[in-house]
Amino acid sequence: MVGDPLEGHKHAVWCLDWSPNGLEIASGSKDSTVRRWNPDTGWQIGPTIETGGRVNAIKYSPQSDNIASGGHGSMVRVWSKDGKLLIEMKGHDDLVNSLCWSKDGAHIFSGSVDHTIRKWQLIDGKEVFVLRGHTQPVTSICVSPDERHLVSASGDYSVRIWDLETNQQVGDPLLHNDRLLTVVLSSDGRYIVSAGLEKKIYVWSLEAALEQVGDQVRAHIAISFACSLIGFVVWKCTARREAQGGSYPHKANTKYVPNYTFVNMLNSFSRATPAVSQSIRRRRCNSKGH
Repeated sequence: MVGDPLEGHKHAVWCLDWSPNGLEIASGSKDSTVRRWNPDTGWQIGPTIETGGRVNAIKYSPQSDNIASGGHGSMVRVWSKDGKLLIEMKGHDDLVNSLCWSKDGAHIFSGSVDHTIRKWQLIDGKEVFVLRGHTQPVTSICVSPDERHLVSASGDYSVRIWDLETNQQVGDPLLHNDRLLTVVLSSDGRYIVSAGLEKKIYVWSLEAALEQVGDQVRAHIAISFACSLIGFVVWKCTARREAQGGSYPHKANTKYVPNYTFVNMLNSFSRATPAVSQSIRRRRCNSKGH
């Protein structure tokens, strides 16, 4: 551990965020407060922000000058660093679980227990649009680096992708086998990572997810990710060809490495996803020259 723990909250801490400029950390708690901390000294910075209810989500603005909070009260609130309430955004019908900002700091996105995702204007707090499709609480949201898509995770076992130009869901839902708690995007916007009560972490291709069936996309990404982690290449293919039932001609210079850890991973994945088990077995046989 680096230094001593940051102490001051009187109840459980539900959320954290590191400011984009790297100079401070914000924390939100069940004690109804938001606190700012200096990561170098461990001291609290500025006044404690009293929000009036449990804080489920906090997020610094891109300029690191304001903090958005959400939680009890069904509102999104934006605070200055000195603890002044700048604006309240009302529209959700239940707790706010997740927040993110647009790059220019002009808009905020929020995901809620009321099953919806909403976009807000910072200048006046007005609702811009509502995204509906999830059938259980939205637990986590994030916006792609190019701001073309928003990705959401929910208690309905699904990750959904939304087009921020049309405000419509695109592609098939990416399905887990239990409730989801969190979702993030890679810094280049190419991959989605999601996890929850299932105790597994899934890596998905955003490009493939926009075009293909969810289970096929998950199968390809899980297999490719396992290959890259183990450090050898068994096969090179695209999610598009797998989803379309494409063939995988044997490469004469592909060397089969009898790594039983990898074989066990494939067996485990094929059991979890019966629809693609045949293609997995085919690739394992082909890679051995059968």
